Amino acid sequence: MNLSRPIRIALNCVTLAVCFAAMGTHFCVADHGWPNRFGPSSDSLVPATDATEIPTTWNETTSNNVLWKKELEGHGHATPLIRNGRVWLTSATVDGKRQYLDCFNVETGQQLHHRLVFENPNPEPLGNDTNNYAAPTGVLTDDSIFVHFGSYGTARIDLSTLETVWERRDIECRHFRGPGSSPVLHNGRLVLTFDGIDVQFVTALDAETGETVWRTDRTTDYGDLNEDGKPIRDGDLRKAYSTPGIANVGGRTQVISCGANAAFAYDFRTGREIWTIRHHGRNAAAPPAFFEGLAILNTGATNASLVGIKLNESTQGDVTESHIAWNRDKANSRMAAPVLYNGRVFMVTHAGVGVCVDAASGKELRKIRLGGTFISTPIIANGLLYAANDDATVFVMRADESMEIIAKNKLTEGMRASLAAAGGRLYLRTSKHLYCIGANR
Repeated sequence: MNLSRPIRIALNCVTLAVCFAAMGTHFCVADHGWPNRFGPSSDSLVPATDATEIPTTWNETTSNNVLWKKELEGHGHATPLIRNGRVWLTSATVDGKRQYLDCFNVETGQQLHHRLVFENPNPEPLGNDTNNYAAPTGVLTDDSIFVHFGSYGTARIDLSTLETVWERRDIECRHFRGPGSSPVLHNGRLVLTFDGIDVQFVTALDAETGETVWRTDRTTDYGDLNEDGKPIRDGDLRKAYSTPGIANVGGRTQVISCGANAAFAYDFRTGREIWTIRHHGRNAAAPPAFFEGLAILNTGATNASLVGIKLNESTQGDVTESHIAWNRDKANSRMAAPVLYNGRVFMVTHAGVGVCVDAASGKELRKIRLGGTFISTPIIANGLLYAANDDATVFVMRADESMEIIAKNKLTEGMRASLAAAGGRLYLRTSKHLYCIGANR
């Protein structure tokens, strides 16, 4: 339809008015929200229109740029999800017997919902002090939120009624150290990853109905059998916690997923395995990044390599010897996912070091001592890298080869959830609170 300029202007004004009335002054037409663990483009980059007012400094004591702080009723590492004037996150009791969906107003921080999703009479002990029972991050759309707690359950919940549209509690594995992989929503399918000690597979569900579209088991040779033919340490070396990535390769949509000892690409439509590479990493936690025909993979929280894999129509079968463009085998991040920006890969290592790597060659360009340990994945906004260590010190650095630190901001308690941003604000989930960081007016 070809509208005249005055009519187009009038319609735009109406749209803006509706937007401001429904969402508040910080949520307008340009706002993309933060719909999954890694943001609107699934790469931890804040869109320019959402990043313009994000502050670089804040102070909890003086309330400088701390717009609100709300105590959380449960525990978890799930990233806050933001859309349409609401912040959503999942939480759980310390013992894992109850898992919740929480909702807050973006302007005031008022808690709107604390809705019980699942009850678990006998959750498996975590066996460590790093993970918890609400570590995976869900996916938010305009009308639904897909919550995921690993083998404890997955559900689609209607945002207007908070009613469960569907739930699946029959997709099982033994996480052994707790669940960690987050789902990916693409073209009407929810892709889930289950790398337990007993079974390892990727599955796609119909987002409308929750029904299984396909399930594909890993074909990894873990090489971990003892003399009795049983896995060493009960299969502990087979675990992974990664979130898959979606790539178009030669006109075919692929699900690229990293597990223990191997990474794979699966056909998005059928689940058929397309290619694999063997590696030595375990407990993989990061999604892939994509740069000029390369898939860049972090292969694990243990023995982690950063690997550039050539993606083209010939990438099929075992491509370990033929399609690895470069391999950085030391001093990589563990659980904090690398972030790709302007042809550079930025990482924060578990030992508290910031690293800048050339995405085309894998060459290290910069290394800088930060301090602390890092589990939370950084984000990039306004050309700045925001990275939070476990002590909730957020380093603000230039996202270039200098990695110049321009600010450090400390909150009062620990932080392992990844950062989120929307509408010119940061949302930080610490061990006990949810913070909204924005410019004081």
